[in-house]
Amino acid sequence: MAKVLCVLYDDPVGGYPTSYARDAIPKIERYPGGQTVPNPKQIDFKPGELLGSVSGELGLRRFLEAQGHTLIVTADKDGPNSVFERELADSEIVISQPFWPAYLTAERIRKAPKLKLAVTAGIGSDHVDLQAAIEHGITVAEVTYCNSISVAEHVVMMILALVRNYIPSYQWVVNGGWNIADSVSRAYDLEAMAVGTVGAGRIGAAVLRRLKPFDVELHYTDRHRLPATVEQELKVTFHPTAEQLVRVCDVVTINTPLHPETEHLFNDGLIAQMK
Repeated sequence: MAKVLCVLYDDPVGGYPTSYARDAIPKIERYPGGQTVPNPKQIDFKPGELLGSVSGELGLRRFLEAQGHTLIVTADKDGPNSVFERELADSEIVISQPFWPAYLTAERIRKAPKLKLAVTAGIGSDHVDLQAAIEHGITVAEVTYCNSISVAEHVVMMILALVRNYIPSYQWVVNGGWNIADSVSRAYDLEAMAVGTVGAGRIGAAVLRRLKPFDVELHYTDRHRLPATVEQELKVTFHPTAEQLVRVCDVVTINTPLHPETEHLFNDGLIAQMK
């Protein structure tokens, strides 16, 4: 039987939800491209409820304990006296989150001789020292596609908020005024702008699809080129390098994992080439 150490963010500051804005969430059977969604034999929680914080426990406690495993859930993850640090020593599985990561450094991995599996409850593993994990035979896994669409929608939201100068304009209202000249002095239509993504995997491609109806010029760069049919469908232009892409784009979004090939890619030199 395994000891599972799960690090989740704290519950909402106003308390755990007693009701939700929706009674249910739309049922999705396939991801874009045809891949089927996970189809577990049973679940003991209601889809749409908050599971990612400490009280939600990812909906795992009853399932794991029924199999004889031990589940430790905490939000206390930083420093030598944290719950995470203390419980890690004899844990076999660690579950963490991309937005509240429990950093598995080489030092921490050395202190956890029983550790076999590090799972990200989401996408992204840059909080794990991958080389140290390889050396100690630890499997590092992510939940592919689980929040790709959420991130893609968030990217489009941020682009619109920035280009339209939404947040400073909203602040005028919060402060009790409405100065239209100040609000529109840095506000533009996204229409006809050149928008590019560095990375066109699941997230980057979903961003391109969501931006196409805005009548923008789409651009992308990626180590793997999209199929010609997809390029034609989206009317998207491929660039072999990020340097070539940023020179022509009004808006650039980065949708790549953090690893040695991408770390420090957007340095002073690259930013200086942007419009």
